[in-house]
Amino acid sequence: MSDESPNPEVAGTKTRTVGGTEYSWCKAVPTGTGTTVIALLLSTPPDISTTQTTLQNLQNAHPIIRSKLHFHTTTKNFSFLIPPTTNLQIRPFDLSSTSQILQSLRNPNDRNSSITPFHLILEHEMNQNKWFDSDHPSHTDEDVLFASVYTLSEAQWALTIRLHTSACDRTGAMSLLRELLGSGREGEGMEMEFGDKGEVNLGIEELIPAGKANKPFWARGIDMLGYSLNALRLTHLDFRDANSTRFSQLVRLQMTASDTEKLLAKCKSRGIKLCGALAAAGLIAAYTSKHLPDQQTEKYAVVTLVDCRSILDPALCSHHLGFYHSGILNTHDMSGEENIWDLANRCYTSFADAKKNNKHFSDMSDLNFLMCKAIENPSLTPSSSLRTALISVFEDPIIDDSIDMHQRIGLEDYVLCASVHGVGPSIAIFDTIRNGCLDSAFVYPVPLHSKEQMQELIDHMRRILVDGCNQLESES
Repeated sequence: MSDESPNPEVAGTKTRTVGGTEYSWCKAVPTGTGTTVIALLLSTPPDISTTQTTLQNLQNAHPIIRSKLHFHTTTKNFSFLIPPTTNLQIRPFDLSSTSQILQSLRNPNDRNSSITPFHLILEHEMNQNKWFDSDHPSHTDEDVLFASVYTLSEAQWALTIRLHTSACDRTGAMSLLRELLGSGREGEGMEMEFGDKGEVNLGIEELIPAGKANKPFWARGIDMLGYSLNALRLTHLDFRDANSTRFSQLVRLQMTASDTEKLLAKCKSRGIKLCGALAAAGLIAAYTSKHLPDQQTEKYAVVTLVDCRSILDPALCSHHLGFYHSGILNTHDMSGEENIWDLANRCYTSFADAKKNNKHFSDMSDLNFLMCKAIENPSLTPSSSLRTALISVFEDPIIDDSIDMHQRIGLEDYVLCASVHGVGPSIAIFDTIRNGCLDSAFVYPVPLHSKEQMQELIDHMRRILVDGCNQLESES
């Protein structure tokens, strides 16, 4: 329990102090990293009243997304405040107000007419930060979930759900989406998170199996020093503008079902996961973009995010909302002579070995500490960019084969991703295999990097992956 009585006037309000990983997100989100958005493109107008009731029911089933974040001025810590009932109200934007927003978002110098209104609204939502206060960051109680409906045209609508990442990671957000769309089996995923004690699930640190996070004092000090020194030696993508105010944008990498099948088959035949291939393609594309001599080496960092739910004690399922991911940071020396599959094997093996040695648990507090230090001291990072790695990628992609159900409810498209323009990587990959096709959102900070720069890099990544599969196919 906290040392304050935050909302004594609200009878039945419960509270839980955030854990270490949750605390790092409470620090990161106000700076611009960790605003998670679920955006749905609909061909039929959503019934706002019905949708609002559904979301409220989900908040009742998952109290952590009904909570408010409270900052304690005495302890300088945060707590989740869970009121007994939800007051969620969906914010509607009619055609006129949506058009005004879209007009303000369009760059008059951008001649790329392929950017759709849905894409612009998704980026707009990523950069709406209710958890930011320029005078007192996060010092007021604020909901962790917001929802809006935008009227894009007379035939298209966008439903958006915006979440604080400390309360809902990518796995939880996808579970929430599935429950919202009714794709889960009856009764599945509606467990009350309060349990017998009437509390939200514990933070990840409290659920790590005994002994898995143990690290001798001197080993911890050496690792911290190693992470710090390595950070000074890391190479990053060229920065376009490191001084102007930043926001998040995204580019999507999409592959056909045939190319996706080949890619997954090649990964499987080599005993690696897709994350290794995506990381390798990103490293090669980044190195190539610098036009260096082939023999010159550079060191890049890759963060691989692990969903720890199934390996916690007790184990959790995907319907337990909260933040239960941990990161493993690996560095790779690159030259211009790298082969995509050799590098993919190296990327995945270094990650898998670290995971086998429980680095996702034993290094958790170290990485959280360094993340907070970077937020507090941006000058410790190159050009005060707050870039901690080149790429972040999830160990496993989201798999979604529910196209028939989507068509029945008029769901034309959806994207699930989060902002990264505070502390974080230059490229955050949110990968989905949707109906057999790879469909990934690549989120990046602007104007630190430009849309043209990222589009070129991601197009190159796609060519590397497709050509790598086709080359191996022709050799077999």
